[in-house]
Amino acid sequence: MIPLCLAEKGEPQIIKRIGGTPEVKQHLENLGFNVGGEVLVVNTLGENIIVKVKESRVALSDSLAKKIMV
Repeated sequence: MIPLCLAEKGEPQIIKRIGGTPEVKQHLENLGFNVGGEVLVVNTLGENIIVKVKESRVALSDSLAKKIMV
């Protein structure tokens, strides 16, 4: 298991665990990040990461991406 921020670009990943406070977990769930779901790292821009989740593209900060384990 590695944090999403270290996942290889262009390779589909399965979410195995989401960490953080209950508020952070709820926020990520609202964005479409659920355990067992698939994400794809599209690009990284500085300390931000752009991922494709459920046919949408979402930009995450590096600190949020570290809470998502794939």
